[in-house]
Amino acid sequence: MRIGVSQEQEELRTSVRRFLAGRAPLPRVRELMETGDGMDAKVWQQAGGQLGLQGIAISEEYGGAGFSFAEQAIVLEELGGALYGGPYLASAVLAATALLASPDEGARRDLLPGIASGETIATLAFTEDDGSWEPDSIRLSAAKNGGGWRLDGHKSFVLDGHVAGLILTVATTGTGLALLAVDASAPGLTRSVLPTLDQTRKLARLEFSSVPARLIGVPGDGRAVLDHALDVAAVALAAEQLGGAQRALDMAVDYAKIRHQFGRPIGSFQAIKHRCADLLLEVESLRSAVAYAAAAVAEGSPEVPVVASLVKAYASETYFHVAAENIQIHGGIGFTWEHDAHLYFKRAKSSELFLGDGSYHRERLATRIGL
Repeated sequence: MRIGVSQEQEELRTSVRRFLAGRAPLPRVRELMETGDGMDAKVWQQAGGQLGLQGIAISEEYGGAGFSFAEQAIVLEELGGALYGGPYLASAVLAATALLASPDEGARRDLLPGIASGETIATLAFTEDDGSWEPDSIRLSAAKNGGGWRLDGHKSFVLDGHVAGLILTVATTGTGLALLAVDASAPGLTRSVLPTLDQTRKLARLEFSSVPARLIGVPGDGRAVLDHALDVAAVALAAEQLGGAQRALDMAVDYAKIRHQFGRPIGSFQAIKHRCADLLLEVESLRSAVAYAAAAVAEGSPEVPVVASLVKAYASETYFHVAAENIQIHGGIGFTWEHDAHLYFKRAKSSELFLGDGSYHRERLATRIGL
């Protein structure tokens, strides 16, 4: 397994970081938090048209750039560091991975080019009101309706479900779970934005009332497709968490250098030094874990189901700890609404819970390896 960062990958990181600093700085993130959709459509189009970020891990035959998940993990790390609120994780990771995992070649050729270019915003709807990430909890029903299918039920906590033009959803059929595609303008579909702790990342609730849908693959495929998509998404989210943790650590260290107490920078005091050193160790350990997991996904390793849960559990706890310590090192100013430290704290908590927290993934791992 090849682990390491090439010169080309470092150039990609530099390009993405420069793009986000110029087009989506934190003041702009705050502005978008107050809007209904939470995204800047122009920046989204530029990310696809100028950098090709949405299709970076989609093969050229489906309109993508043909790179691997290793490159996409670098993009995700930078997006997480910038607290980017656009639908990248939903569209370029969750939805694209579900389609790539499906055996339906026709659906891949029809739907992936739009996702790769950024013209189509897609998402994957799988959780319901109970908030369970387990496929066994899915109750949305799919039934044949003439030559097509119809959906009845609901989905909740759908990432960017309020802005997606294409909704991939997993529903129950008489022969198991199935993946289906729904146009956002389909009759009978109602979407509403949910209140969230992290205002930089929007979630939606979807109501389906005899909504027409297109079957992707065959009934029964949905379980395997969803399992794989969630494993890849867990690694992708861990890469985002790494970017956020690194940025929170940088904020803490920078502040410790300029904040003076008793005539000295607080970073010169042993207590702060030790705190920052411990945080650095955690972040660098997470960096190694994310690099290994991203390489496993890129190479299609059979280890992916194991490393996905491992890295998501560690990333969730590391990011939250670093974000909390960042606030503590900043002192009183870190608790204020005007300071960016609390934005990272809220993203850390929401990312910890999304796709399952550390306890969930440790239990999932134990089940998978037969403990």
